[in-house]
Amino acid sequence: MNYRAIRAIYLFEMARTWRTLLQSIVSPVVSTSLYFVVFGAAIGSRITEVEGVSYGTFIVPGLVMLSVLTQSIANASFGIYFPKFVGTIYEILSAPVSYIEIVIGYVGAAATKSIILGLIIMATAALFVPLHIQHPLWMLAFLVLTAVTFSLFGFIIGIWADGFEKLQMIPMLIVTPLTFLGGSFYSVNMLPSGWRTITLLNPVVYLISGFRWSFYEIADVSVALSLGMTLGFLAICMVLVWWIFRTGYRLKN
Repeated sequence: MNYRAIRAIYLFEMARTWRTLLQSIVSPVVSTSLYFVVFGAAIGSRITEVEGVSYGTFIVPGLVMLSVLTQSIANASFGIYFPKFVGTIYEILSAPVSYIEIVIGYVGAAATKSIILGLIIMATAALFVPLHIQHPLWMLAFLVLTAVTFSLFGFIIGIWADGFEKLQMIPMLIVTPLTFLGGSFYSVNMLPSGWRTITLLNPVVYLISGFRWSFYEIADVSVALSLGMTLGFLAICMVLVWWIFRTGYRLKN
């Protein structure tokens, strides 16, 4: 394992974050805070509690997951797409660096940025509502697994995309709506039985449910199922990345 190569890619991607601090950290935190204020004030005045938890407190895990999902995809997809766009990807592919080391460097940096962002958002939320984490180790486990999984997914999108429009298409048209409809701001148990069955087809439900359980010990589905779905999606992304580098899909002309 070439740790020097991994470190070089990782530090390069992390340095890009500090150069664009306003866009990478400040903007998502401000946007999430606005979500929290608007939804907490507008809906919280009508829905005081959800399963024994105040509404403002209930939506915190959903807001964290919303930011972690979108930022993991954005960071990883842009991180690998930009070298393709400017042509420096061929220098990386021709260097004595294995495909595994390339993936670890890019995905590790994207996941790190998303985890830092998630922790900052939780700290910000604690300024608005009392925040109690019942299972901090499980919270970190779900946070890390989600960040790594969707960073891999973003890495795949970055390789697949051949233009900036495609780079934004899946996150904006698919991932963000699924997150909003995945129980970020409500409990799936509040829905009628028919809609609840349809909602359970949304994979994001399982991510948010498991993450919320680590805070308040309430969940829409079992924790084991949430963990299994997360690990299953991670395995699918790993297989797709392996296939991409094995075949050279959209990497070698």
